[in-house]
Amino acid sequence: MTGPGPGPTADAESPFTAFGLPGKPGTDAFWAGARTPLPVPADGGWLTLFLWRGSPASLAFESWSRPVPLRRWARTDCWYAEVPMPQRLRVTYQLVADGTPRADSLNPVGAGADRSIAATPDAPPQPHWPALGPDDILPLPATRLRWNSERLGGRRTVRVHPVGGGGPVVLLLDGDDWLHLHPAMTAFESAVAAGEMEPVTLVFVPAKNREAEFTCRPQLWEAVRDELLPLVARSGVAADLDRLVVAGQSLGGLSALYAALEFPELVSRIACQSGSFWWAPGAEELPDPLGGPVGGALAERLRRGADLSRLRCAFDVGQHETRMLPHCELTESLTERAGATTRISRSASDHDRAGWRQALLRDVAWALG
Repeated sequence: MTGPGPGPTADAESPFTAFGLPGKPGTDAFWAGARTPLPVPADGGWLTLFLWRGSPASLAFESWSRPVPLRRWARTDCWYAEVPMPQRLRVTYQLVADGTPRADSLNPVGAGADRSIAATPDAPPQPHWPALGPDDILPLPATRLRWNSERLGGRRTVRVHPVGGGGPVVLLLDGDDWLHLHPAMTAFESAVAAGEMEPVTLVFVPAKNREAEFTCRPQLWEAVRDELLPLVARSGVAADLDRLVVAGQSLGGLSALYAALEFPELVSRIACQSGSFWWAPGAEELPDPLGGPVGGALAERLRRGADLSRLRCAFDVGQHETRMLPHCELTESLTERAGATTRISRSASDHDRAGWRQALLRDVAWALG
């Protein structure tokens, strides 16, 4: 990856023409036509150009790479990096300048106000997810419920949205991310309109403390059973537990499978992206949390015996999550062995919500059968 070094002279030949950007870097005409990221084939993968106009900056990628410093072109306001990327990658990134993370102003595809998304040309499309820039305002569901949880403590806002007129309840863990960073409401509406899934009712479940709520403890699912679902029912949406779907990512995926094991009368359909199956008590405090026993606490629980014959479980994990894959593969195998009906896939991503979002639609539709 390109790092800072001796700058070129002002009359040096522009390296950006190879990426389809003509003109003299740093001029108004150059910036008027500049769009990034720009990939070109290289070494069996892609070399991707990122640009930034202004002060010194670096690229911060979500999970996939260490930060990449940008270098300056001559004595202009043009800063750039040429980043090697593998085949099939979609990744969230930020430009960090003056200590402030921000979206890439040259990239029309964003995730919230301060993140952008880059995808290599061979990454599968995500047709139902609109390209939204940092200034776009995402729609919010009209139904807003105030959940005062005795079991979890504190108050939280839960939003409910009937897609296509409503149907089976889908609990989206980390619901605020799917409201404010990635427009799940719009994407589900598009997928239902296209006939790719039946109408559903989305319940966006926020987390106050992910590590406390999602790490194989009963309190969250007792609260869902005894507090949240009755609250949702009072708003006019009664959940059919035989068709309830729980969708979770990372620690949320861990929690979804835990719920299927320990609360089978409540949870029998899950969509699990990049479940944190490395987790075991105390693992977060270790220098290498992923270096413990493969499959963590849930693999140990599955080995003790479980009847998951009622469970319909979709597993997905990013193909570039090399250290997560052994944990996920073992958990997938043990879940199948316990009798669950499973669907197993790999997304074109690392540990990144931008890569999980198409799997979310597909796997919820599959979990519903």
